[in-house]
Amino acid sequence: MLFPLFPGQNFSPLTAPHGMVVSDHRLASEVGRDAMKRGGNAVDAAVATAFALAVTVPAAGNLGGGGFMMVRLADGKSVAIDFRETAPAASTRDMYLARSEDSTVGYRAVGIPGSPAGLWEAHRRYGKLPWRSLVEPARRLAAEGFPLSRELARSLQGKADAFKAFPESYRQFNRGGRFYKGGETWKQPQLAAALGRLKEGPDDFYRGKTAKMLTDAMKANRGLITMKDLAAYKPVLRETLKGVFGKYEVLTMPPPSSGGIALLQMLATVEGRIDGFGSVQTTHTMVEAMKRAFADRAEFLGDPGFVQVPVEKLLAKERIDAFRADLGSTATPAEQINPKLDAPHEGDNTTHFTVVDGAGNAVACTTTLNTSYGSGVTAAGFLLNNEMDDFASAPGRPNAYGLIQGEANAIRPGKRPLSSMTPTFLVKDGKLVLALGSPGGPTIINTVFQTILNVTIHGMDIQRAVAAPRFHHQWRPDSIAWEPYAFTADLQAALKAKGHAVSPKPGSMGSCHAVMILPDGWRSAGVDPRLADSSASGY
Repeated sequence: MLFPLFPGQNFSPLTAPHGMVVSDHRLASEVGRDAMKRGGNAVDAAVATAFALAVTVPAAGNLGGGGFMMVRLADGKSVAIDFRETAPAASTRDMYLARSEDSTVGYRAVGIPGSPAGLWEAHRRYGKLPWRSLVEPARRLAAEGFPLSRELARSLQGKADAFKAFPESYRQFNRGGRFYKGGETWKQPQLAAALGRLKEGPDDFYRGKTAKMLTDAMKANRGLITMKDLAAYKPVLRETLKGVFGKYEVLTMPPPSSGGIALLQMLATVEGRIDGFGSVQTTHTMVEAMKRAFADRAEFLGDPGFVQVPVEKLLAKERIDAFRADLGSTATPAEQINPKLDAPHEGDNTTHFTVVDGAGNAVACTTTLNTSYGSGVTAAGFLLNNEMDDFASAPGRPNAYGLIQGEANAIRPGKRPLSSMTPTFLVKDGKLVLALGSPGGPTIINTVFQTILNVTIHGMDIQRAVAAPRFHHQWRPDSIAWEPYAFTADLQAALKAKGHAVSPKPGSMGSCHAVMILPDGWRSAGVDPRLADSSASGY
C-alpha cells in the first residue's frame, strides 16, 4: 500500500456553488474569481489569473514564456489553444553542440514568447469582459506590490548567484543590494509598465516598445530574437484530442504536447486492470503502461507543423492491444521496449491553473518558462524562457549512453519544442466532471494520469486525489521514482522482485490543480499541497 503524502493533515475540499479558480497563488486565484463575480466567464477569469501569476509566481508564471490552454464551453464545444514558444529564425539544428549551456542560461536559450498572444486569442474568441479590465489587476499588483511568502523569498534567494550574472534580473529581484525577505512588500515597476502597455492589446509586446526593449537586449548579448521574429509569432488553435476511459470521455491537449497522447495511451492500457490503490499489481501495471507511452513519446512526437505525428496509429486499438498483450507479471527492460532512442529532456518548472464558471464553461491552462526562472534573463521587467532546451540538441547522434535523440524534436526556425503539459477535461454523459492539469516537466503526464485514476477508479474526492502520493517512470532512466511516504518497504521489495529498479525522489512531483463538478452542481477544488502558496478561490 501507499501512505498519505502528508500524514495527519485534513484534506477537505473547498466547494462553491458558482465559479472556482485553483492556482499556484492565492492572489491570482482571487483575481480570477473576481473577474467572474464581475460577470466574466471562465476564459476572462483565466486571462486575469494568468497575468496575475506573471507577477506573483515569477519562476513559471510569465509574459516571457508560453503554454497550452484547453477551453470547454458550456455547450460542449472544446478547443486547444497552443501558445508554445517558437525557435527564432536564426536558429540552427546543431546550434548547441559547441556550448550546450547556451540552451539553458542566457539570451541564446530564449524562444519567441507566446503567452500574451495566446491569452489575447482566447479572450478575443471567448471572453466577455474588456481586455483592459483583465490585465489591470496584475498591473496593480506589480505596481503596488504584494507581501512575499517565505517560500517565494527562499526561492528567489536560491537563485541569487544566477541572477547576479544578469544585471536586469538582479535589480528586479533584490532590494538595496539584498534579496527580499518573507513578509516584505515586493514591487515590480518595470513589469507594471509592461503590463500597462499590454492593456491596449498584444501589439506593443510583439511590435512596439516592449518588443524593442526585448530585441535591443538580444542584440547586445548575442541573442537570436529579432523584431521580425516577434511580429511573426501566432498562436495556433488545434482540435482537442479525444479518448474514452470507462464511462468518461477524455479531452486533452494534442501535439506539440506529448502529454495528451501519452495520457490516452496509458489510460487505455490499464483499463480494467487496476485493483486497490497502491497495490503491487496496480503499481506494476501503471509503471509498465508509463514506460511504453514514454517510449512512443521519444520516437514519434514533435511539432505537427514540421513532422508527421502518427496520432491515429499511436491511439489505435491495435497499438493499445499490443501494449496490453505485452504486459507481463515482471518488468519489461527499457531497452526491450525501444533499444536505441533516448528520452527527451524537459524542464520541470511550469504553473497550472484551472477555472470553472457558473455556466459550466471551463479552462485548464499550463504555462511555462521551462526551468525555474527560465533563462535567468530579464528584459522589459519580465523573465524570459529557456525553452530552446526542450528541443533535441543533438538529433540523430548518440549521447554518452549510446542512445539517439529523436529527429522529430530537432531544432528548426519557427518550430515549437515538444512539451509534456497536459491540461485535461473529463466528461460523463455529456457533462463536465473534472478539469485538471499540473506543472512538473515529464512528471506532468503521470501526475494527471494518477489523479484521474484516483477519482474514477479509487473513488477519492478531488482534494485527496491531488494530495495522494505519486510515482513516476519515463522509460529512461529505467527506474521508478517515488515521493517521500509513497512506497512502503514491502511494496519496494515486491516491485524489485518483479524486476523494477526503484529510487526515492527527495522532493515532490507535480502540483495538480483541479476542479470537480459535483452531482449537485457545486464546484469542488483540488489544491495540491506540494506548493505552499497554492490556493483556491470560489463564490
